[in-house]
Amino acid sequence: MASTTKKGLIVSFGEMLIDFVPTESGVSLADSPGFLKAPGGAPANVAIAVTRLGGRSAFVGKLGGDEFGHMLAGILRENGVDDKGVTFDEGARTALAFVTLRADGDREFMFYRNPSADMLLRPDELNLELIRSAKVFHYGSISLITEPCRSAHLKAMEVAKEAGALLSYDPNLREPLWPSPEEARKQIMSIWDKAEIIKVSDVELEFLTENKTIDDESAMSLWHPNLKLLLVTLGEDGCRYYTKKFHGAVETFNVNAVDTTGAGDSFIGAFLSKIVDDQSVLEEEKKLRKVLRFANACGAITTTKKGAIPALPSDSEALSFLKDNLKRSNNPFRSPKLRFLYCRNC
Repeated sequence: MASTTKKGLIVSFGEMLIDFVPTESGVSLADSPGFLKAPGGAPANVAIAVTRLGGRSAFVGKLGGDEFGHMLAGILRENGVDDKGVTFDEGARTALAFVTLRADGDREFMFYRNPSADMLLRPDELNLELIRSAKVFHYGSISLITEPCRSAHLKAMEVAKEAGALLSYDPNLREPLWPSPEEARKQIMSIWDKAEIIKVSDVELEFLTENKTIDDESAMSLWHPNLKLLLVTLGEDGCRYYTKKFHGAVETFNVNAVDTTGAGDSFIGAFLSKIVDDQSVLEEEKKLRKVLRFANACGAITTTKKGAIPALPSDSEALSFLKDNLKRSNNPFRSPKLRFLYCRNC
């Protein structure tokens, strides 16, 4: 791994869990002949996506004091993620999620977390020194569902912001985990105006705005004065970006999707890794488009393998993918695009 001593630290806050991914796509959980055990959890995926690309990251969250929990902490360390913000709960289990893969690689989830250790993180257990060292502080919304983790989330955000970190928010909607759609919408939006970078999928945009029309007007209805960049991922249609000065779209890539788990996390992890030490990207459209193309490539690569963390690309893999894609795009005899990137709710 390349030297990262001078790079800014991206701290990712939230849940880490075990995804059980079916060995066969297009069947129900009950009919699946077997499952592949894969580490996951959106904030942890983002932290590892950053280090795979040569950046510096840390994870803050709580794991069960069980074999799965210690295995996950080991995976963070193996991937170069600072785990000084990880705590363990001896009385609770690590969260599990069984994933149904449809034939197109998209998925549905069944969660086991009643309560899981991640839900039990308390404000007094936070590693505040680590959080204060963040140049970017990234988080989702699952940690807002219940106490005491919600209070820990709010405290971590407050400390990071006071220390000068850029706040990055990917709601990562998992509707079955919330008591109701109304509560999900209320809590997701309760911290909306704090974030300076927000990434949502088209499904999340529709959910939050209660508007089935996915367009610029709908996206801009989520704009707030403190926001520097709003990203909307659009599955096979790539992504759209919105700043105070300009907006536009970046296309997707030609891949055969196997499993879309973690592709949106790969996308935002790649994006943050490129802007943590150069926030001029948020002000210059040409730079922004180049970074988003790189992020799209990372998201696309992640869909070509099963599992989230095992599929996250290295910097060399992403650059090779972009180079190969450029060659194909310049070939007048190339076959029509198979336009897959990341799932509709990543």
